[in-house]
Amino acid sequence: MLDITFIRENPDIIRAALKNKNREGVDLDRILVLADDRKKLAGEVSDIQRKRNEAAASRDAEAGKRLKDELKAAEEKYQGVEKELVPLLIKVPNIPSVDTPIGPDESGNKVIREWGEKPTFSFTPKAHWDIGKDLGIIDAEKAGAVSGARFVYLKGDLVLLENAMMQYALKTLTSSEALQKIIDGASLTVSNKAFVPVIPPLMIRSQVMNRMARLDPIEDRFYLDKDDLVLIGSAEHTLGTLHMDETLHEGQLPMRYFAVTPAFRREAGAAGKDTRGILRLHQFDKMEMESFTKPEDGRAEQDFFVAIQEYLMQQLKLPYRVMAICTGDMGFPDQRQIDIEAWMPGQDAYRETHTSDYIGGFQARRLNTRIKRADGDIEPVHMNDATALSQRPLIAILENYQNEDGSVTVPDVLRAYMGKDKIEKVAA
Repeated sequence: MLDITFIRENPDIIRAALKNKNREGVDLDRILVLADDRKKLAGEVSDIQRKRNEAAASRDAEAGKRLKDELKAAEEKYQGVEKELVPLLIKVPNIPSVDTPIGPDESGNKVIREWGEKPTFSFTPKAHWDIGKDLGIIDAEKAGAVSGARFVYLKGDLVLLENAMMQYALKTLTSSEALQKIIDGASLTVSNKAFVPVIPPLMIRSQVMNRMARLDPIEDRFYLDKDDLVLIGSAEHTLGTLHMDETLHEGQLPMRYFAVTPAFRREAGAAGKDTRGILRLHQFDKMEMESFTKPEDGRAEQDFFVAIQEYLMQQLKLPYRVMAICTGDMGFPDQRQIDIEAWMPGQDAYRETHTSDYIGGFQARRLNTRIKRADGDIEPVHMNDATALSQRPLIAILENYQNEDGSVTVPDVLRAYMGKDKIEKVAA
């Protein structure tokens, strides 16, 4: 949620954000009227309360009774305005950063940089769904019969490969020394404080998800109406709420967490898209990072998160490009969104494997997560979330490391965790 004073003082910036984020249905004029009414009524309530205190001090019972009735009427008016204003305020998206490209949809995203060389093959490379089927490590047919479309069984060496990947990332995120190496390599000035591993809930109350500004559109969520619970679409949903209604001390920050969890997504807007393979599933595994920082450190923290993502991709030797996501394609609470897309030779295309969201203080206002400064000032913390790894880099490994005989070479950095250097079809 944006600060109402900021909205009142910068209506043109808000109008531009509503337009560029495709949210022009929000009634900003009504918000401004209600905000002024609320401010006026708050003053009236305060003034009446002051007069009541004076009447009590002078023991003027008649004035006290009259002022009590006036206070009740003023408070009812205030609550009525508040009841109408808050639902409108929570529909206002975060303001995009000045370096966010303006565009209507993914066509407006911009390439920031590229890394790695695309592999060349002496044969026609296969897509991962064919590789996985031939090796017996991806079974979409049986999963479809059991659970429906967009579910798969991952089996055998692909499960070992995913666990190897996650173990390598876990070792990186929990090591201050490894993080310092990443910081130095990216020429950043941030803390090398390690991440705390968490096993969070996989379900979240709908009102809490709404405070995270991630409930809408509800069609994208798996919602358990009987229990009023939402299955998380990413661990950020229950990591970002970890300090809800808390005040953190300046010296505690940054606070960094990560979790490996299943993620559940309806993919309601993806009908007919990516129906083969494991790119766009209803359920998939994901390692997510979340942090809470001082406002002045928030932007650098996102750069750090992206540096971690790039480091992991470089260690896997997977060619990729870093993308600045435009206003029309970025998330509702995002101030700045950076994605990584890996080269998928079997599909002859770059596909998204990572995202990084700098939220600023937007979620923290809704969650009432604040920072207490050394001088006593209190303000919202700034929040970041980002993918460390998910199942999508598995796609890139299968397609970039495939061999003509159908086997897949295991990336060097994962062999110690994997216990082998090649994935081959196991004889029946």
